[in-house]
Amino acid sequence: MTWLITGGAGYIGAHVVRAMTEAGEQTVVYDDLSTGIAERVPDGVPLVVGSTLDGARVTRALTDHAVTGVVHLAAKKQVGESVSRPLHYYRENVEGLRVLLEAVTQAEVPSFVFSSSAAVYGMPDVELVTEETPCAPMSPYGETKLAGEWLARATGRATGLATASLRYFNVAGAATPELADTGVFNIVPMVFERLTANAPPRIFGDDYPTPDGTCIRDYIHVLDLAEAHVTTARALQSSPGLALTLNIGRGEGVSVREMIDHINTATGYNLPPTVTPRRPGDPARVVASADRISTELGWKAKHDVYDMVTSAWEGWVRLHPGAAQA
Repeated sequence: MTWLITGGAGYIGAHVVRAMTEAGEQTVVYDDLSTGIAERVPDGVPLVVGSTLDGARVTRALTDHAVTGVVHLAAKKQVGESVSRPLHYYRENVEGLRVLLEAVTQAEVPSFVFSSSAAVYGMPDVELVTEETPCAPMSPYGETKLAGEWLARATGRATGLATASLRYFNVAGAATPELADTGVFNIVPMVFERLTANAPPRIFGDDYPTPDGTCIRDYIHVLDLAEAHVTTARALQSSPGLALTLNIGRGEGVSVREMIDHINTATGYNLPPTVTPRRPGDPARVVASADRISTELGWKAKHDVYDMVTSAWEGWVRLHPGAAQA
């Protein structure tokens, strides 16, 4: 098998490329490098620079490299930006996927893994979110991910393309410092940024109906997420026409306050957080049920929150050398 990894020069994509390559799969990276970093692509792995909106370029990449499967991670992913730029998000995430699927089916590529998100669920009022929990996304970003699932699944029904939609929960950590997340959009790097500026981390609301009053989330190490892609890709390869929708999480909730405590311990900082008003739309609790992928594919997360924080911190220090001086 040869797998085309769209967005393979990004934070998650680079980990997927590494995991697939180490598992013995041939990979090709397709990335427009708008946020991806070319240096993340391993030596010997071809890099095709292009947009998924460029159907002709996608088709050439599929045919030139005799691609037999696609893992589609390329997408715009900032919730707040999607609210202010919905047309941009629908064009990049939905139209880009449509163009890609058209090229995939014309080239008769048999397997397709779609990077989705727990954002499709919105604010579920349940203890554990299963794949049957009703989807009610609260942002254009979440809407584009849900529409992408529909589009991939419909294409599979019509053409026989084997598909899987992987609903990521909160991703953190790094395999190596060089592959660390360079963005500051999620809680771990956001807290790192505050601590290294000698500013207290912020908690957005501490009056939620949870044990310590702060929001609870399910965090997944990017290494585990990458391994889930390998497992899923191989399942599609061995089962033509398969259609999967899978949560990718640990099934364990961690509160914001608990996460900040973990980060303070791992970094050597000891700055108590300050509480600020709630952010609109933050649900009190979103924790995955990861039973389906465990039962159907035998995958289970191996890394804990401390692994995520310490590996992410090593990457942060590499990018910000003065940060280690707690």
